[in-house]
Amino acid sequence: MKKLNALLIKPAGPDCNLNCTYCFYLDKASLFDPGKHRMSEETLEMMIRQMMSQSENEVSLAWQGGEPTLMGLPFFKKAIEFEIKYGQGKTVGNGLQTNGLLLTDEWADFLKEYNFLVGISLDGPKYIHDHYRKTPNGKGSWDVVSRNAKMLVQKGVQVNAMTTITDYSADFAKEIYDFHKSMGLNFMQFIPIVETDTENPEMAAKYSVSGEKYGKFLCQIFDLWMDDYAKGINTTSVRHIESVFFRYVGMEAPECPLKRECGVYLVVEHNGDVFPCDFFVRPELKLGNIHHEKLNEMLHSEDMKSFGMLKTKLPDDCISCKWKPFCYGGCTKDRVRDQRDAGNNHFCKSYKMFLQHADPLMKAMAADYHRQQSHENKIYDASGFFS
Repeated sequence: MKKLNALLIKPAGPDCNLNCTYCFYLDKASLFDPGKHRMSEETLEMMIRQMMSQSENEVSLAWQGGEPTLMGLPFFKKAIEFEIKYGQGKTVGNGLQTNGLLLTDEWADFLKEYNFLVGISLDGPKYIHDHYRKTPNGKGSWDVVSRNAKMLVQKGVQVNAMTTITDYSADFAKEIYDFHKSMGLNFMQFIPIVETDTENPEMAAKYSVSGEKYGKFLCQIFDLWMDDYAKGINTTSVRHIESVFFRYVGMEAPECPLKRECGVYLVVEHNGDVFPCDFFVRPELKLGNIHHEKLNEMLHSEDMKSFGMLKTKLPDDCISCKWKPFCYGGCTKDRVRDQRDAGNNHFCKSYKMFLQHADPLMKAMAADYHRQQSHENKIYDASGFFS
């Protein structure tokens, strides 16, 4: 039976101080009452109390949005108070995914003190980032975001670069990779974008990256990453590469799209509504509300089980594919954004291109892993590959 150990929380709902062209969450405002959307202290306490009483010993809380820092720093200080109050004896990890606009020295000191892992949305150099990541008045956001990202690094906050890959940015793998390294952002997560065109629901939006372009991007990133390793440079951590490596050594991938099935966490909206995934915040998929139902019961509900099994219903092309154990069909939402994909994952070609390209070196690294495990009989030191 799955254990409750992770929540993805939207304390400000879909509200955001950016207006990124490719954002899939801004239109979720139509699901809720008009005006600002803010989690109340009552809902915050209820959520954390339930989480701590119903979970295992290790708990992960990911604060996302919209833009979660719109809640203000006092809200997160109160969250820590409740975690301390109700989480006796538990190990609690907090993550904050932010566009970085509202961060200050005070924010950075707080995030450092309480060991938050921060994912900052930064798409690379200015000309790439500002292409789609704009403020509501149409101006680019790079100047502020890059400055605040540098501040976090300088203050010793754990920071990941959360980088979206679009039709435009996919052409700049080296520029993005080198930029993040120059900023000290040595942990990178690349997020391919595919959304449905609002004017033509049969097609993907123009800013979506094609399977072929994203595949080329992944191969280029892998080569850059391996080139650093060959030169003896402490290489960066690229989440997709690491997740695939887990599969090569026989372990479950930590990255959600590469798991066998969905349903490994719950999403809590600002008003306490609970959904199975932030990509599927839809009225028909609502699991309940924390003021009326228990988190653990919603996690193990029939509706949650049915949603989780959607990923296992693979297209025919996946069934006999040699690469299936490495992706299991990818993220469910990537099968439905572009009707021309006919139920196949939009990034199926990407995964195949990357795996065919990286396979020889992945096998060599996996063999080294198993040799070290058998000879030294200890936890594998992966620093040679993922430092």
